[in-house]
Amino acid sequence: MLDKNRSDQPPTLRVGSLFSGYGGLDLAVEEIFNARTVWFSEINETVARVFAHHWPDAPNLGDITTIDWSAVEPIDVLCGGFPCQDVSTVGKMAGLAPGTRSGLWVHMATAIETLQPEWVAIENVRGLLSAPALRPTPQGDNADERRNPTDATSTDATTGDKEPDSWHLGDEPTRPLRAAAAVVGDLVDLRDDAQWLGLPASAIGAPHPRYRVFILAHRTVPHPARVRRGQGWERACSRSRRGGERSRSVIRSSTSPSTAPTATYDRRNRRACGP
Repeated sequence: MLDKNRSDQPPTLRVGSLFSGYGGLDLAVEEIFNARTVWFSEINETVARVFAHHWPDAPNLGDITTIDWSAVEPIDVLCGGFPCQDVSTVGKMAGLAPGTRSGLWVHMATAIETLQPEWVAIENVRGLLSAPALRPTPQGDNADERRNPTDATSTDATTGDKEPDSWHLGDEPTRPLRAAAAVVGDLVDLRDDAQWLGLPASAIGAPHPRYRVFILAHRTVPHPARVRRGQGWERACSRSRRGGERSRSVIRSSTSPSTAPTATYDRRNRRACGP
């Protein structure tokens, strides 16, 4: 529901939408940040027409794997729910890995790195907390390789060897990361401060559980060329602080310790995802 008290206030922040679908996440982001969506990325033509009907001024950038982010209009908030098929508990749990549909997260991470939005909002299914994340072997000499001298996943690791203690993800290099920890880890490497929340739809009055994981990240180093255009970010930050204790309560009551990741882990045991 839109805040009627702010209906006369023009949007001040710009939103970019990835894996947009029909725009459900975008509606929430626009309301929280008092923002407007300026472009989106969706390859399903039928769904894209629905999105374009509600956001007629926002161009569809199309296939996320072919977008030149250096040529894209700058935004303040980037939101998206990358494909869930390979992390969903009703699928084969192939995980967050190169070549999987869920592995398209790497392209969202690239967008974050290039566009440097002040806020990032991510949504995905419950399986993100338990599915594995397998990292590709890097090639060539680069800064990330020098910063992380050991591979995130050793050659003898298997997905069945996922860390049993999910509250200390990333502490053992011989075990694959869980998908949620890998996403949060990438955000950390991109200099974002991330918090996550597990929330069933029934918690807000829906007659079904439909559990979802939401990750909200805030850039710790301001973009040098950006001037804040509104107060939406202050409201979001304030709400995040006020809801901290409640969020932890919801997570602990609806997520077992065997499936819940933590945002604190050893960065030496992970490597930024590559194509």
